[in-house]
This record gives sequence, structure tokens and C-alpha cells, in this order.
Amino acid sequence: KKTVTQIDKNGYPDSIYINAAKIFQGIRTEKSKGRLLVRYGENSESPMMDFKDEHSKRVSYELAFNALKYQDLLEEMLLNSKAYPCYSIPDELTSLLVVMLYDLQDRKFKKRKIFAEEGLVEEVQEIGDYLYRYKTKLAAALARCRIKYDALSIEYFVPETISKQEKRASALPVCFWINTLKISLEDVIRDLEMKGLKKVESVSDFDHYTYAVDQHCHDVLVFPSSLREELLNLDLFADCKLLLQ
Repeated sequence: KKTVTQIDKNGYPDSIYINAAKIFQGIRTEKSKGRLLVRYGENSESPMMDFKDEHSKRVSYELAFNALKYQDLLEEMLLNSKAYPCYSIPDELTSLLVVMLYDLQDRKFKKRKIFAEEGLVEEVQEIGDYLYRYKTKLAAALARCRIKYDALSIEYFVPETISKQEKRASALPVCFWINTLKISLEDVIRDLEMKGLKKVESVSDFDHYTYAVDQHCHDVLVFPSSLREELLNLDLFADCKLLLQ
């Protein structure tokens, strides 16, 4: 079986953090000079990224966009905890610092697993160790932010425009193309039925474990949004037999 990088709460291989930091550097919110407290290096044009597989690519983008969603909160945590500024960390690595901080708080400030078999990156190791040394102060800074804004969870800090977009997107059905160079519609249907999914006529007939063939494109399958994560962990997806639209 083809192996993919697993999503878990133990952290990620160093390459994921590097790629996520490059993505975040290009999409982060630019602050006006009056609000510029955390300094980032210059945006590099079209950064080179090396993804191990499609799963690693998706995880890198998810990590970068999560850092973007909580950029203001993460910057406030760094400043409030006195973890920033750190003169041993150049501005060019601030994006990596922010991305890894998001992941650290997502792991409830637990130590991350080291994926030595995939190759270690010195900068990732140094920033990971640095943030972990500050974990108590960072956790306290997060608690102070939540008290200050009376926030039950960090979801409170997601900008309203992004929150509305996420709610809208989460309700949309998920579409997958069938890679007919690798598998037929019949074989995909057989595989899905073996996994307990039932074919229905249209989106209006959806229950949880159901799917439909698109009425106009017969090599496209449509699923309820609630199945998204399960589908992305199928061998059909890992082997590029199903391609997320």
C-alpha cells in the first residue's frame, strides 16, 4: 500500500512545517506600520516547495491557513509571553515560528513526535525546542487572551468573514473526480459499497454514508460534507484513484 503522511496530534515531519511557513509567508495579513509589532522577512516570490505526496501537500496548506486564521491571536501570544522578540530567530523565520506555535497550541502544548526517518531540518528543530521551553508562558498568554475577550475557545478569534466562509463551505457537498486512467466507475462503486457507502439518486437523498454520481459528469462522485475527512483517508484517495475537486 502507498503510505501517506498521517494527520495526528503528535506534530508533523519537519518538511511540513517548512512548506507551511512558505505558504503562510505569502498569504499572511500585512499590518500597517502603526500596528507592526511582529516582523516578518520579505515575501519571496514563488517559493520552491517539495511535497512528499498529495496528503503532505494538503496538510501543509491546512497548517498555513490555520495560522492565517489565528494570526492576530498567535502574534499576541508571542508578545504577551515575551517569547518574541527573540534575537536568535531572524525575521525570515518568523513565519515558521507562527506556524509552529499554532501547531503547539493545537497539541495542547505537548511535546511533538520527531519524524527522524523523513529528515530533520535544523531551523525546525531549533524553533520547536525554543517554543517548547516557553510552553508554560505561551499557555498562560493564551489563557489571558481568552479571559480578556471572554472567549470560550480560540474559535472566537477567527475573523467574521472567514467564519462565514467556513460555515458556507462546510455545508457544501464534496466532489471527487474518478481517475479513469487508474480505475473504472464500477470498481470505485464496488470499493465504496464494501466500505458501507450506499449509492443514492441525488444530493437531496443524502444520508450520512451515501453518495451520488453527478448527473452531468459521470466520472464525478458527490458525497455529504460530513464524509470529507474519512474519504481523504481512503486508499482510493492516497493512490490518486479519486481526486478531490
